[in-house]
Amino acid sequence: MTKTSVDLEKEPLELSQTIFWDTDIDKLDYEKHARHIIERVLTHGMLKDWFEIKRYYGLERIKIEVLKIRYLDKVTLNFCSKYFKLPKKQFKCYNTEQSIRQLWNY
Repeated sequence: MTKTSVDLEKEPLELSQTIFWDTDIDKLDYEKHARHIIERVLTHGMLKDWFEIKRYYGLERIKIEVLKIRYLDKVTLNFCSKYFKLPKKQFKCYNTEQSIRQLWNY
């Protein structure tokens, strides 16, 4: 029996263990924790992790979740802004000021 595209979309995510150093990846609910997973992949993941979340969630779901993330570093914010062709002002992280400022501006 061959797998259909619907079956392939719901295969478990195969993400790098290193981006979830503080989390038991086996206990993550992919739907409930989607924003957390997407944020970790964008900020700490490798290219293969990006392709994996694109396969699982699709670009529209990633875009919706990225707009709601509270903090993204400048490089990740610029990437998302250009990739999704959205102005930075639409991102929650752009409009929300950090309570603790970064010590190093690199």
